[in-house]
Amino acid sequence: MRVIGTAGHVDHGKSTLVRALTGIDPDRLAEEKAREMTIDLGFAWAKLPSGETVGIVDVPGHRDFIENMLAGVGGIDAVLLVIAADEGVMPQTREHLAILDLLGVQHGLVALTKTDLVDDPAWLELIEHDIHDTLADTSLAEADIVRVSARTRAGLDTLFDRLAALLDEMPPRADYGSPRLPIDRIFTISGFGTVVTGTLLGGAVRVGEEVEIQPAGLRGRIRGLQSYKQTVDTAEPGSRVAVNVSGVDKRAVGRGDVLTYPGQLQATTLIDVRFRHLKDAGRPLKHNAEVKFFSGAAESVAHVRLLDVDELPPGQEAWLQLRLETPLALAQGDRFILRYPSPSQTIGGGGIVNPHPARRWKRFQADILDQLATRMNGTPAERLAQTARVPEKRSALQKHLGYNTADFEAAVHDGLAQGLLVELPGGELLARGAWDALMRHMLDELRAFHRTAPLRLGMSREELRSRLGLKGATLNALLDMQSEIVAEGERLRLADHAIRFDSAQQSRAAALRQQIAAAPYAPPSFAEAAQLAGEDVVYALIELGEIVAVQPDIIFSRAAYDELVSAILEMIDRDGSVTASGLRDRFNTSRKYAIGLLEHLDSVGITRRAGDARVRGHRSR
Repeated sequence: MRVIGTAGHVDHGKSTLVRALTGIDPDRLAEEKAREMTIDLGFAWAKLPSGETVGIVDVPGHRDFIENMLAGVGGIDAVLLVIAADEGVMPQTREHLAILDLLGVQHGLVALTKTDLVDDPAWLELIEHDIHDTLADTSLAEADIVRVSARTRAGLDTLFDRLAALLDEMPPRADYGSPRLPIDRIFTISGFGTVVTGTLLGGAVRVGEEVEIQPAGLRGRIRGLQSYKQTVDTAEPGSRVAVNVSGVDKRAVGRGDVLTYPGQLQATTLIDVRFRHLKDAGRPLKHNAEVKFFSGAAESVAHVRLLDVDELPPGQEAWLQLRLETPLALAQGDRFILRYPSPSQTIGGGGIVNPHPARRWKRFQADILDQLATRMNGTPAERLAQTARVPEKRSALQKHLGYNTADFEAAVHDGLAQGLLVELPGGELLARGAWDALMRHMLDELRAFHRTAPLRLGMSREELRSRLGLKGATLNALLDMQSEIVAEGERLRLADHAIRFDSAQQSRAAALRQQIAAAPYAPPSFAEAAQLAGEDVVYALIELGEIVAVQPDIIFSRAAYDELVSAILEMIDRDGSVTASGLRDRFNTSRKYAIGLLEHLDSVGITRRAGDARVRGHRSR
C-alpha cells in the first residue's frame, strides 16, 4: 500500500488534477468548494495497473493553511508537486518543497499543469529549466516533469503511468508488528461511534484488537476497518485507514493523537533532535527560542535548547533538545518541522534522535553529543547498544529502533561479537557500557554499606535491588555473571568482606557468650544482650550464625538451638507430638521460651501445630 501527497501553490490546480486522475473530489468542505481553495486535508485514491490502490492526500497550498498541510505530508511515500505552466515556481511552492526536503521525501513527480493555457514552447522549456534549478539541492532533485492539463486531459495517462512506475520501484512498507496511526481526522457515525483516520505505519491492525490512543492513554477496541471505502478485516501498513474504535469518546481524541497497541508508545515532552536550519530562515535561531513543532499530524509549542552552539545561523545544523508544551506520542526516527509562530515561517526541521532523553541536558557536554551522534549515524549494532541503556527484551528494542527482523538480528549478532552488548540469562540485552556502569554501581553500593555497617554480613537483595532500580530477575542475572559479589542466602557482600571485631567488641562478645552459656535454655533477651554487648555486636553474632533469633526478643546460642530442635524431634518421634509444657519441663526453661521456640519452628516448617501440640513439619525430614 502506498500514499502520495500533493504539494504546490494554491492556484496551480492541485485539487482539479486529483479529481481528473481519480474521479474523486478531495475538497470536502463547503467553504473549499465556494472559494475553490483547499483549506483542510482532502483524500482520494486510485487503482494502479498492478491492482494496488494508491491513496492521495491533497494538502492545502495557501500559506494561511500551511500547518494543515504539515498534518498531511508526514506519512506519504511520494509527492506529486503541482506547478502551473502559466505561473511557474511560486514562493509557496518553494516552502512546500523545503518542507518535503526536511521530511526526507525522496520520491516524487512534478506535474506541470495548465499547459493548455501556454502556447509558447519556449516558455514551457524556461519553466521546466527553472523547476530543475529549484529542485537541484533537494531530495527531489531527480524528479521527472510531466506536462498535463486537467481540462483537456492531455498528459494524464502519462502522468498516471509514471506515477505507477515510481511506486512500483519503491520497496514495500515495512511491517514491524508495531502499528502507529497518526490521526488526522476524527468523526462519528450514527450507530457506530468514533471513527479516526490516518496513514497506517509500522504494522497491520485487525478488527477485534485492543488499541490505545496516545498521549491520553485511552483504551478501546477496533470495531471495524475501512481502507479506500472498502470494509476490511486487516489494514496493511502504508494504507489510508478509517478505524471505528469502540469505548473511546470522539471528544477525547484530537488531530495528532496516535492509535497504536497498548504500551507501545509513551507520550513525551522532552526530545533530542538533529535540526537543519533553512538557508532563508532570515535570522539565527536563539537558545530558548519559542517555536511551533510539527511531526506526523501532531503539533505543539516548543522551547529550543541549543546543545552544541551558542546560536544557529541559517543554513547550519545543530543538536537541539526541545521541550514541548503539549505531550506528544513520538518515536525515534520520526521527522519534524519547526516554524516561528509570529510571523508564521518555516525555519527548518530534521529527525528525532531520542524521544525519551533521561533528563534536561546541560549544554556543550561532549559525552551527550557523542551519544546523540551514535544514535543517528552509528552502525546498526552501535545504535542498538546506544538504545539498550537498561536491560530490555529483544522485541522492545526492535520496536524502539524500527528495524525489520533480519536487520535487528544482524545488529544483535554484530553487537555481541564486537563486545558492544551483553546478553543476560533471561534473553534481555544490555549495552556493555551500561553493564559496566551497573556493576560499578553495585560495587559502590556494597562498599558504602560495608563502610557504614562493618559488623553486618551484607546487604539484603531487596535493598540492593531497590537502590539500583532493577527488577529482581535482572539483579539475579547480573549477580550470576560476576565473581566480586558473594550471595549468602538473601544477603549480598563483597568477596573480600568479613565481619571483624575490634578488641573492645571482642571483649563484649565474649561476655555475652559467657552469659548465654550460663543459662543456655533461658538466655538473656535480645534487649539484655544488646545492653551487655551492644546491638551491633548482637546483630553481627546473629549474621555469623553464633546466635539464632527465634523471636524479636528471644535468642539462643547456635549450640543450644540445635540441641533443642533435635530434642523436640526426638520427643515427637517417641511420643507422637510435643507440647510447650513438655518442652519446658524437659529443659527446665520457662513457658515464654518454649512457646517462642515452637512458634518459630512452626514458621520455618520444622514443626506443625496440631491442636495444643506439635508434630513434624514439612521441612523436618
